[in-house]
Amino acid sequence: MPRGDKSAYTDKQKRKAEHIEEGYESRGVSRDEAERRAWATVNKESGGGKKSGSGRGHPENHLSSEKGGRIGGRASASRPAAERSASAKKAAATRKRHEQAAHS
Repeated sequence: MPRGDKSAYTDKQKRKAEHIEEGYESRGVSRDEAERRAWATVNKESGGGKKSGSGRGHPENHLSSEKGGRIGGRASASRPAAERSASAKKAAATRKRHEQAAHS
């Protein structure tokens, strides 16, 4: 079986990888890198391709994908409210400026 062959993966694993890949692409990651990360995530969670046979399965561990949301806001949460508010106002002004430039 050559490297990169996905025949050992279940349909569910393939769907999961596709869904993860779409999520990365929507966040601006290149197609190749998104695919690499998606399959790495599937491998980490399920232990690679699943083979048939009694007693050969292992439970999936979703720790890595659950961790992402918790890590996300930690940096901004440690900043004072006034600083976060100022940053939000600046971002809103920038978005407004960019929107006006795009329409003119």
